[in-house]
Amino acid sequence: RNLINMLLTKAIRALPQTRSRFASATTARLFSETPVSVDVDHGKGQWKTYGGIEDYQPGMFHIKTFNKISPKGLAQFPKTLYDTGTDFDNAHAILLRSHKLQESDVPLTTRAIARCGAGTNNVPVDRMTELGIPVFNTPGANANAVKELILCGMFLGSRRVIDGINHMKKLGEEGVARERVEKDKSMFGGRELTGKTLAVIGLGHIGAATARDATDLGMKTVGYDPGLSVDSALKLPAGIKLHDSIVSAITNADYISINIPYIKGEGGTHGIIGKDVIEHMKSDAVLLNFARGELVDSVAMKEFLDTRGSDARYVSDFPDDELWDHRNAVILPHLGASTEEAEDAAASMAADTIRDFLETGTIKNSVNFPDTSLPDRPDNAVRFTIVNKNEPGKLAHIMEQFANFGLNILQQINTSRNEIAYNVVDVEAKPSDDRKDVLCFKKTQEAITMQEGVLSSRVLFGKAGMGYAKNIEGDYFV
Repeated sequence: RNLINMLLTKAIRALPQTRSRFASATTARLFSETPVSVDVDHGKGQWKTYGGIEDYQPGMFHIKTFNKISPKGLAQFPKTLYDTGTDFDNAHAILLRSHKLQESDVPLTTRAIARCGAGTNNVPVDRMTELGIPVFNTPGANANAVKELILCGMFLGSRRVIDGINHMKKLGEEGVARERVEKDKSMFGGRELTGKTLAVIGLGHIGAATARDATDLGMKTVGYDPGLSVDSALKLPAGIKLHDSIVSAITNADYISINIPYIKGEGGTHGIIGKDVIEHMKSDAVLLNFARGELVDSVAMKEFLDTRGSDARYVSDFPDDELWDHRNAVILPHLGASTEEAEDAAASMAADTIRDFLETGTIKNSVNFPDTSLPDRPDNAVRFTIVNKNEPGKLAHIMEQFANFGLNILQQINTSRNEIAYNVVDVEAKPSDDRKDVLCFKKTQEAITMQEGVLSSRVLFGKAGMGYAKNIEGDYFV
């Protein structure tokens, strides 16, 4: 197994990384002069449709930010191509953290939305999908910060450290701390982590990192994750034992770490740690929830702590109306990703993702669009991207339009995810006989975009911010 893991790890590390592939070469290749001039200016748009013109700069991508975004993340945007700020009425992309995004915040010019964090509950993802707008997140960017807080929670759950701190403050106020410090220490006894068993539920970036560090602390580890990826599996400690259910994993565990996403609705994860799971916990188990508060049934957890689990602990960084003042609960502020390093990493990853999409059409880390990547655009090509409904026959109709306009396709890729399909097409940049200096795609783009089921299209040809068109219920928006 070790040999296989070593070989797989080498193979994965040998794969080209998205940012390294596009960071320097992409801007130079896609936003430099093409062999001929490219014209997609339809002259149909009105400034009242886009918003005010005072912040408009031709040849620039406008990135609208909500919340305070890390300067290190914003520095990923080259100032020669990007302008970032909070006041754009005609933004090409949106970057946010915790802001509760409304549809009214999203102008018609918006091509993409990226959240600096793993969750996207503050973004109306379903509606953005209907509008043909990819929503990106930053999985793993805050993994180390959350993992460290989970480890902190394990220590807090092992010894009554917080109770001891509060007790010493009280003794200090009474002026008897020195004479009582040794006598009262027996009130706050605990146990060590070494030799104990940790059950990790969810073995993604955070879960795998937690399992590794727990092993380094001398703990035994078990885990459960029905969707375990090859990449995550390679990051697990060698001695971890995988189980086929949550109950099986937690039954003999001294510590339980919940690291799964919160999904609403039928078949989701709301209350997944309910009475049927909690009743199988050891009477002195420590449950660590640094994922989402709604994953745990608080009423069932309180009943457990009040009865059979009188020596158990619940540690979380989410507010809880049932457990906030329970003697055996430690409820912290939501500190999981609140480190300077995590905020820098998340903002940088989000910025890189937006850049790759705007500059090359590449999709990675989207929660509603399929991962899509094509090799660099050839020097003699212009790149189209098309978003359409994932319905039979749509692709054929789109490809037919390229043929109708006599365009030679050099390379293409078609991907889909649920109800959305996404196409990247490179066509040969060959000017017409009557205009050898200009390659005109006005009619081509309009014909493609107005096909039934097409939501939007872009022409990536060397001028930032241009070449975008939408089909808005039969109206052509450019």
